[in-house]
Amino acid sequence: MRTKFKIVINSPVVIGFVALCFAATLAGILTRGYSSRLLFQTYHSSLALPLTYVRFFTHVLGHSGWSHFMGNASYILLLGPMLEEKYGSAVLVKVIVITAVITALVNYIFFPGIALLGASGVVFAFIILTSFTGFRSGEIPLTFLLIAVIFIGQQIYEGAFIKDDISHLSHIIGGAVGAVIGYFWNRKK
Repeated sequence: MRTKFKIVINSPVVIGFVALCFAATLAGILTRGYSSRLLFQTYHSSLALPLTYVRFFTHVLGHSGWSHFMGNASYILLLGPMLEEKYGSAVLVKVIVITAVITALVNYIFFPGIALLGASGVVFAFIILTSFTGFRSGEIPLTFLLIAVIFIGQQIYEGAFIKDDISHLSHIIGGAVGAVIGYFWNRKK
């Protein structure tokens, strides 16, 4: 007797998000960055332009290239299904949207000369949120503290001392979003 296996969609939000990121990255590559600048990159543009507001949400979909996309997609596909199973699809959508908007607003207000694209903030939100999976009221998980020190500490150090094209502030903001949502969502339960 042969056992039949079937492929199941175990995490629709995560798979859908990664598929949208793939499509946006592919479009950016095929258009030599035009679609990324138009739709998938947030920067200081006029608030009178409707696309400015669209990009506050969509900048997390675009990536600078395949290696940028693959790095973020790997973490999202690794952590996302566990989070979607624990918290549900609606909460995961909220994490993605809140992270996108907050990172875009901070970048828009405080760094007007810097363009921002990619799901790195979402990745860090997922990393920190994952550390709350075993949270109980009145306790602080040691894994949360270790992750906060290692990941967020690294971002602060690299942001202060290393000059690169990485938005370390997006990582820190994403981690903060994950921490706040993880704490309050688990405290309610």
